[in-house]
Amino acid sequence: MRLGIIGTIQLAATLIFAVPLGIFGLNAFLDGQRLLGGGLLAVAVLMVVLPRMVTTPGDIPSKVVESVVGKAVKTPDDDEK
Repeated sequence: MRLGIIGTIQLAATLIFAVPLGIFGLNAFLDGQRLLGGGLLAVAVLMVVLPRMVTTPGDIPSKVVESVVGKAVKTPDDDEK
């Protein structure tokens, strides 16, 4: 999965919030607060994974254009150069 500059910045911004939440959840889990710690760990993981898996309305036009261009444009083979 390759990320562009904007995707990398978005991932870094997400990690700024997800990492401390995950560390706090892990500490709470290890201190015996299993429900709170497990819940916070799950939220931290979902903060990072969910935006990569869910298609938003803003993603639909780019996916349509990508599929149309992929059908219209062929990449040249090594023999064709």
